[in-house]
Amino acid sequence: MNIQLSYYLERISKYSGYLAAILVVILSLLVAYDAAMRYLFSAGSIALQEVEWHLFDIIFLLGLSYALKHDKHVRVDIFFERYSPDTRAVVQILSMLLLLIPFSLLFLNDAFDMTYQSYVQHEVSSDPGGLANRWMIKAMLVVAFVLLLLQAISEILKAYHSLENKRILVKVLATVLLVGGLVYAAWFERMAFWFDPVYLMFAMAFVLLLTGFQVAFVFAGVALFFALISDEVGLGVLEMLPYRTYGIMGNVTLMAVPLFIFMGLILEKSKMAENLLSSMGQLFGSVRGGLAISVVFVGAILAASTGIVGASVVMMSLIALPLMLKHNYNPALASGSIAASGTLGQLIPPSIVLIVLGDQMHLSVGDLFKAAVVPGLLLIVLYVVYILVISFLNKDVAPAIVSDKPYGKVAKEAIKAIIPPLLLIGAVLGSIFAGIASPTESAAIGVVGAFVLAMSNKAFNFELVRYASIETVKLTAMIFMILIGATAFSLVFNELGGGDMALAFFAGDLGDKWTFILIAMLVIFLLGFFIDFIEIAFVVVPILVPIVASFHIDPIWFAILIAMNLQASFLTPPFGFALFYLKGAAGDKVSTQDIYKGVVPFILLQGLALLIIVLFPELIYVFGK
Repeated sequence: MNIQLSYYLERISKYSGYLAAILVVILSLLVAYDAAMRYLFSAGSIALQEVEWHLFDIIFLLGLSYALKHDKHVRVDIFFERYSPDTRAVVQILSMLLLLIPFSLLFLNDAFDMTYQSYVQHEVSSDPGGLANRWMIKAMLVVAFVLLLLQAISEILKAYHSLENKRILVKVLATVLLVGGLVYAAWFERMAFWFDPVYLMFAMAFVLLLTGFQVAFVFAGVALFFALISDEVGLGVLEMLPYRTYGIMGNVTLMAVPLFIFMGLILEKSKMAENLLSSMGQLFGSVRGGLAISVVFVGAILAASTGIVGASVVMMSLIALPLMLKHNYNPALASGSIAASGTLGQLIPPSIVLIVLGDQMHLSVGDLFKAAVVPGLLLIVLYVVYILVISFLNKDVAPAIVSDKPYGKVAKEAIKAIIPPLLLIGAVLGSIFAGIASPTESAAIGVVGAFVLAMSNKAFNFELVRYASIETVKLTAMIFMILIGATAFSLVFNELGGGDMALAFFAGDLGDKWTFILIAMLVIFLLGFFIDFIEIAFVVVPILVPIVASFHIDPIWFAILIAMNLQASFLTPPFGFALFYLKGAAGDKVSTQDIYKGVVPFILLQGLALLIIVLFPELIYVFGK
């Protein structure tokens, strides 16, 4: 009976996700059409632009429950992957019962009030020619969290059914009830906190994250818990959360996120990377370290055309690693070059990291893209020089490959494979840098260009579009659920005085901007071991923004330092996410020890690049301010 009910609940989430996937394609084409009409024929429409951001809202809101159905809400799986099936099921049940469901019920109550107020007031667009009935898009918040609640119930039913030893759940729930009762008694007696609640809030979130609870739900649930037990805060502070979320929904810059993800996924499935690696490998194969150099260049091209780190690392692990090992490359060098090149998507535009940082730091995404070009090129140069030097010093590390094909024919094939993605990159980034189009419009143009490239590779079909659009919904929903949870966390954190505490610490206790930069970079680097860049951008960066302003630090320069830092943390053993991607794709082809040995030199090179940008900040403005 339980499983049957779960099946029907999941069907609702399934069709919601399919609808969102269809809307991804429609949104891409609409934005591209709108951009073409405005720039070619000077014919724009406010109503059409509002339809676009309404579609964007519906995509990620409907995707919240669909992502939960497919377990796409990211978690820190350092310990979680070692749990027994029963332990995983208990964690899932607790996550739904204690974190997601209470938060969703509170959010629903406040979202309904916001929607009803909009309906009563007959709220319309503030722009002439905009859409009426603004309450309808606000009502999507209610719909989304109702769907999320239903899927949470389904997750509980599935996890409970899978439990072999149900006594474990009873014991854990009894323990939770006991602790909850003690906390309630302490609150009822108005007992003082033994530690500052700001520290307790971070400690609780950190422990829950490491335990394996979903990141977004941890931030949301911890915020709700401390709002409940802190008399100076109260639940009233979270009444603003639907309004904050509605502000996220209206952020046109963030619309570029699903579009760039969609573009990258289309290119991933269209065999572009495979053709690039094959051609570049033959082009540089006759040079010692040539295959590793080709991996670096392909990684850079993939970064500039997809921006998806996981996809780049996995693709190159599957395609390039067997080829390098076959030609007697040192496993450490092969692993290190793949992992480091795959993470270039963190920095090289159009990077999702830079889009999110631009939103959180209130900076122009176009300016950040321009500023990231030289640091990205600097990393590529350092990687190539390192590979050439180590190959020269030890000829057995990366031997040259003798090819029977005439070099002219090889070069011709390589150029043929490189030109299409380079043209796409030029169209996307060129339109942003020249100020012709916004990042969102350029992303939509990129999607159309990706369609064309897929057609030219004879890889364009319904299955490709279906895969790319559905995965886009899952990834987009995951990102925006973290943003909603982090927004709730920030509201309570600031109400507890956390923002003022951080400002006082850096401005008063340190009193020096270079000390602040050093500590901020160290904190971000260490956090990058455990949590993804999205959580860091949404939770940590907003705390740093007013401090950056108080020290009169160039915010664009500081944002680039953060992006470079996050890229290094992506590689750092033992918890770097790129290492997990590589080992998962490579299997037994390389050992974990080889991977760790291989990435260390590239981490040092990233540290050198970061130091160069710190010492010569003017380098980020080579392409203009």
